[in-house]
Amino acid sequence: TSYSFKGRYMVPQPEVWPEVERAECLARGAALKWASGVFCRPEHLERLSQYRKRESQRTASVHTRLKSMVQSYLEGVGWGLEQLREARTELREVSRDLKKAGLESDQNTEGGRSLERLREVSANHSQLLAAVSNLPRLYSVRSMVMETERLVESRRLLEAHAKLMDLEYLQDDILWQLNKAAGGALSTEDQEVVAKYFSGVRHLVDALGKELWAVVSSALALARQNPTPFVSAVRIVEREEALDQTLLEERGGGGGNSRPLPPGRPRCWRTCFFKVLEEAVAARFRSVSYLHTRGPGLAGHLSALQHGIMADLATVRHLLEHCVPQQYKLTGAYLRASHRCLHAHLTQVSSWDLESGEIFAVLNWVLHIYNSPDMMGHPELVTEMEREELRPLISTEGLEQLQSKYVQSVRKSVSEWMHKALQVELQDWQRDQEPDTDHEGFYQTSLPTIITQMLEENARVALMIGESLRDQTIQMGLYEMENLLNRFRESLVEFGKEHRRDLSNSKNKFYLHYLLASISNCIILKKSTESLQQQQSSQSAGQFTRTPPNPLAALDRAVRRACRLVMDQLLLDLKPFLPGLLTRPWLAQGDPTPKLCHVLERHLELYLRVRPPCRQRLQEEAQWLMVVEYVRALMQKRLVCRSGEERRQLAQQMLQDDQLFREIFHSLEGEGSAPEVNPLALLPVLAEFIRLKDPNMLTLEVSGLAAKYPDISDEHVSVLLEIRGDVSRDIKGAVLDLLEQSAPPLPIGYRPIFTDILVPPSTMAFCLPTAKCA
Repeated sequence: TSYSFKGRYMVPQPEVWPEVERAECLARGAALKWASGVFCRPEHLERLSQYRKRESQRTASVHTRLKSMVQSYLEGVGWGLEQLREARTELREVSRDLKKAGLESDQNTEGGRSLERLREVSANHSQLLAAVSNLPRLYSVRSMVMETERLVESRRLLEAHAKLMDLEYLQDDILWQLNKAAGGALSTEDQEVVAKYFSGVRHLVDALGKELWAVVSSALALARQNPTPFVSAVRIVEREEALDQTLLEERGGGGGNSRPLPPGRPRCWRTCFFKVLEEAVAARFRSVSYLHTRGPGLAGHLSALQHGIMADLATVRHLLEHCVPQQYKLTGAYLRASHRCLHAHLTQVSSWDLESGEIFAVLNWVLHIYNSPDMMGHPELVTEMEREELRPLISTEGLEQLQSKYVQSVRKSVSEWMHKALQVELQDWQRDQEPDTDHEGFYQTSLPTIITQMLEENARVALMIGESLRDQTIQMGLYEMENLLNRFRESLVEFGKEHRRDLSNSKNKFYLHYLLASISNCIILKKSTESLQQQQSSQSAGQFTRTPPNPLAALDRAVRRACRLVMDQLLLDLKPFLPGLLTRPWLAQGDPTPKLCHVLERHLELYLRVRPPCRQRLQEEAQWLMVVEYVRALMQKRLVCRSGEERRQLAQQMLQDDQLFREIFHSLEGEGSAPEVNPLALLPVLAEFIRLKDPNMLTLEVSGLAAKYPDISDEHVSVLLEIRGDVSRDIKGAVLDLLEQSAPPLPIGYRPIFTDILVPPSTMAFCLPTAKCA
């Protein structure tokens, strides 16, 4: 701002800012631009007065707004200056007052130093007054302690507790006075003196607590006789709990002026009450020894636990619950204590080396009895059990271990019983009488009945625990069944070897009968196995890590072995008569075909004592065996025809034999279980082949024979041509070439018959060893 002199005064001159000059230039330029646009023609100047008037009004309006705004700013500045003046005045007054207060404080400090002696005398006087007032009470401490001891010993618990509270109050008051007199820092020596003088109080607390917990421990017995001591104990516990709470609220906050908690506080006797209650429950289980609960005693012990716990719960619900405050929830507390103790007790019992019956008793008690309406599932206890949310008596892993131990124990028993049953079966095979028959006339022994009943009973008992244990037990039984059948098959093999070693011994007179009984036994065991497999739940298929049992395959192997032994015995009985087949005496007299038929009839009659479908299987196998042996005898070339008449007789005799065989096996066809390819149909075909009159038709006949029996070889056909005795070398070569070229593959399901028949090597005439012969 610049200044100029006007007369004797210096007047400030406004400073011209560059921004103002620039703004004025811009405004003049804008106005000039606007005017040049508006008054671009002479006729537009007629409206100049209108434009001047409008712009004058606009300028006046702007000046008015600027003046009002500047005026408001000036008023605000003036009000602010006034406030600053008032603040400066108040600060001066406060400063004067602070100086005056400082002078007065210095004067008071000097006066306080003169009162130090008076304060010391007052403190000594207060201590002496407290000592004088506490002397009578201090002298009475010993007598009060003795009186309280007598009250405790006589179980006058409420009176004893009242005296004890007076003694504790006196001790606390004295400690507080000493601590106050020492300025809040009571020495350790003074504390030890007070503790020694009131040592009887500490012993009284211990004695009273001991009596209280003795009463609480015997609460169940007292409730049925005289619940008064228990009620007194509960009242004392509640007094102590209330006193602990009050002291914690008053003195537990800390701070320099707060009184410390009395010695031994807080006592937490309510917590001790529930601990003693749980200890009393646990004492019932600790008294049980290992020897008292072994064997059949375990089930009785668990039953006694059930009745004891339910009787105690009834006492708690109907008697003790009314003797305690509602917030105690004594029934729930007793349930928790009993459950924890039972959990620990059953965990200990489960760790013992238990037998299957004992494990069953534990599992049944835990899974079914404990939560049944007769125990914790009682309508009056269900709500309490749900509220407590108790953990299982035995964990899931513990239950799985118990079930595994049960299955292993049962497995050991089943294995022993199966071994004994098999030994009995082997002894029965040596009996000098036929096997027993059932109501349908089928042979059987005691083995399948024992095995079936044992496995079914184990599955039924396991189902009483649960489906999972049932499935594991069935699975175990199937494993043992498979092992038994494997040993059974080995025993059959040994039985057959022993029979073949001593054929003349009459000891094995009923060898065949017991083989047939074994086959019937396998059929019964198969039905039992299928029944057990059907009882298993579908979820149990993937629960077993080891290879699943396959007793049906073992059964099939045992049946096959037994049937093979039966066929071996049939062949053994037929063997004496087979050398006479297809010989010239046979051609002349027909012997020994009737003897063969007699042997077949005797065997087939015995096969009727076998349960289906193995009966039909044996009949089929006998039919195949007879035909194979008949054709094998034919392949021996015991009879070579010399003329057409001999060929006719040979064919006719073969047809007669076929008819005899068909009459014997008529029952097989009558039951509708004849095989798809009847082996007896081969004999008429071979007879027709031999009887054929025109050798030139043999090519066609062999073609049909190979179509029906694709397993026939050129060696078989060559023997048949030799038996005819009228086939030239050219025809034989053509037939064999045709057979070699048109050998069809064996169809699916076709049972070979010629494969089992070996052609004996032909005896060659002596010749020189030429290259062609080689």
